[in-house]
Formats: sequence, structure tokens, C-alpha cells
Amino acid sequence: MIKLKEYLKTVDRVYHTTLNPKGPGCVRVHLVPPKKCKVGIPWVAIINGYYVLPIQTSWAVLLSIFIDTLNETEGVPFESMDEIIHNTTLIAKKIFDKTNEKLMRKDLKEMLQVFEDIAKGKTPTTEIGFMTLAKYGKFMSAPHRMDLMVSSMSRDGAWNCNQKCIHCYAGEELMANTEELSTADWFKIIDELRQARVPAVTFTGGEPTIRKDLVELIDHAKWFVTRLNTNGILLSEDLCKRLYDASLDSVQITFYSNQKEIHNLLVGGNHYDETIEGIKNAINAHLDVSVNTPLCVLNKNYKETIEFLSKLGVKYFTCSGLIPTGNAKLEESSSTKLSKEEITQVLREAYAYTSKNGLELSFTSPGWIDDSVLTSMKMVVPSCGACLSNMAIAPNGNVLPCQSWLFEEALGNILETKWNNIWNSKRCKGQRKYAMKNERVCPLKKEVL
Repeated sequence: MIKLKEYLKTVDRVYHTTLNPKGPGCVRVHLVPPKKCKVGIPWVAIINGYYVLPIQTSWAVLLSIFIDTLNETEGVPFESMDEIIHNTTLIAKKIFDKTNEKLMRKDLKEMLQVFEDIAKGKTPTTEIGFMTLAKYGKFMSAPHRMDLMVSSMSRDGAWNCNQKCIHCYAGEELMANTEELSTADWFKIIDELRQARVPAVTFTGGEPTIRKDLVELIDHAKWFVTRLNTNGILLSEDLCKRLYDASLDSVQITFYSNQKEIHNLLVGGNHYDETIEGIKNAINAHLDVSVNTPLCVLNKNYKETIEFLSKLGVKYFTCSGLIPTGNAKLEESSSTKLSKEEITQVLREAYAYTSKNGLELSFTSPGWIDDSVLTSMKMVVPSCGACLSNMAIAPNGNVLPCQSWLFEEALGNILETKWNNIWNSKRCKGQRKYAMKNERVCPLKKEVL
């Protein structure tokens, strides 16, 4: 017989599995234990790298045993879990000897049903507990997502990105002229992040598809929920197929406007047709595609852009205000900034269309729009997650509070500094404290628009 406290002392990793891997309703589960495993301190189950659910200790232990038991098989669909659940309860009985096996099976099935509902976009019938990251942050040992900036803006004295977006947040000297790491170094970083208990990684840049080893990097990160942020120019049929085969979970493509001249103006080149082709190729390859649009005066016909993209098969949309860093601090970009009233009106029009047509829309910039407006549209109210829910690693391995935070000295280098020293550094803890206050304003801009 194993006591619960003894079992908790053995926990030293994130538990991960894929439920119903052949779908529909495939769901990736990462069960993340707290920094110190003790009775009464909840764990979190992260579903598809996005939904974060608090799990009380006994349920978390039951789920961890289930994940290990399931992983001994090649994966089974939701409707064929009975034998796995039975075997799980036999093992769990050694820890919870006074708990009825029937009750354990009921609890486990209830958790799995919640995961299935979430995976299929349904509202779970079971009541889910709520705990903000502001309260849970002190139990975390790493962010839930790390953005890997695998490509620099310039290399060997020449511009390296295949666009020159006027709103680019990465147009800082820190990103320009930054030496890129090798494939082997990024493999080391990916392995280090797994040990650090980071469950999701996003491959970004610069423009990540410029790297010839991108598919190798994504394939090496299969344990994580993987995302790709790209301008879509290089998303050929072949690359999209290889990304799908490498188990890329989702791709976000930046697209500014359905009006060709506006899109080309904002990206600094004649790439409209290539980006459209990239979106089509990603959809045809059965990748999970979303389109992101930074909003400004020039593309405030955003509803028309969504309507255009929806006809191509896009169902998921995100938009944001301009992040006041990099090129967005320059006059060419800042002069196109929308006021709070303007951006609110743009979002209202877009939401009216998406809600009517079964599309999903989210707004990602904290402080740009009143909370009450977003709540009325049933959108998540964004807040700063730097050094809490997300962080970033620059092309040379430097760790940053977030991928837009390019103007200060790095928190350390992931290849040279121990992760715990980075996470517990004075600067990192200070920014985490700011984020844990649920601040609605991005610290990169000092006032609410």
C-alpha cells in the first residue's frame, strides 16, 4: 500500500497523453503538477495547449495513473476506455484504499467527459472549478507556453525576413543581427523546456518557415502542443503536408486585409497572392488554421476580411491592437493607430458577423477595449501573461518576458543559465507579480487607449 503523501514525493514530471488520437474530438492533455506537490495544492490539466483546468489533488493523482496506463497502449477512442479505466482503478486502489472503486471509475469518467466536451467545442455538463493564474502563479515552475523565435530579422548584415511589415514588433536591434542557433541547439532547448514542465511551444520569428530545419524542430517537439506563427508566404503544399505529418497542432497565419493593395502596403511587399495560397494549402492539408490581423486605420474593414477568409474555409480568427514596440513605435506605424472607440466599433462589426456565421473570434490586446464590451460579446478578456502564462526565447537562446519584449537585457540564456535561476530571478518574479495582479494593460504601453 502506498500513501498519498509518498506518491506525491515521486512526482517529477508533466504527464501527457492524447485522447482519441484518430478523432474526431482528438484532445491533447498535459497534467502539470505544482512546483511543490502537497495535498491541497491543485494541479492543472491543460487541454490542447489552451484550456487550463484546476484539478484537486486526489483527482490529479487518479488522472496521472490513467495517463500512464493509457500510454502503455497505442491510444484508444473515448468510447473504448472501460478496460483502461478498470486497470487505472486497480492501481489507484493501492493509494486510495478506503475509496470505493466504483466512485473512482465515476470520477475518472467524469473528467474524461469534460475533456471530450471541450475537444468537441461543447459546454461541459459537469461544473468546472475556477482559479485565476493570479492565484495559481505562486505554484508554477514554468510558463504554460514558450514562444521559440527560431529566425532573426537580419543575418550576416542583410535583412532575413521575407517581409518588412510596418507594424513588426521584432524590428528591434536585439532581433536584428542576432545569430541564429543550430538545429542541435534548438533540440537541446526543446528538451530543456520539457524538463522545465512547459507543455506548449510556438515556433515564431522573424519568419520561422525560412528555416530549412523547421519540420525537424516541430517533429522533435511532438510531446508538446505545437503551434506555428507565420506570414504564410512559404506554406507550399509540400511543406504543409510535412508539417501535418510532423504532428503540428495548429498554424496561425498573419493576414492584414482582403484588399490586396492594403495588405501589400502593410507587409512591405507584393505577397498578397502568396499568403492567400499559403492559407489554402494549410487548410487543404487539414492543418488547424487560424488567421491573425493586427488592426489599424488602414484595415478597419475587418469584417469584410473575415467574410473573405471564411469563404476560403477559415473558421478561427484573432485580432489585436498595435503592440508599441519595434517598428510599431515609428511614425509610419503609430500614425495608423486606432482609438479605443474606433477599435471597439471594428470589433463589434466583426463579432456580429462571426457570431451569426458560426465562426470564432478573439481579441488579444489587454487594455485596448473595455472589459464590459468583451464580456458582452462572450470573449475572454485578455491580460498580460509575460513571465506567467507565456515567455519567449530569442534566436540566440536569450530568454525574454514575452516575444514582444525586445528592448531590455535578457533574463538569461537558456543554454547557459539554469531554468530555475531564470524563473526565480528578481526581474522575472517582478514581471510575474505584475501579471498576477490581472493587469488589463500591456506593460509595453503605459496608458490605456
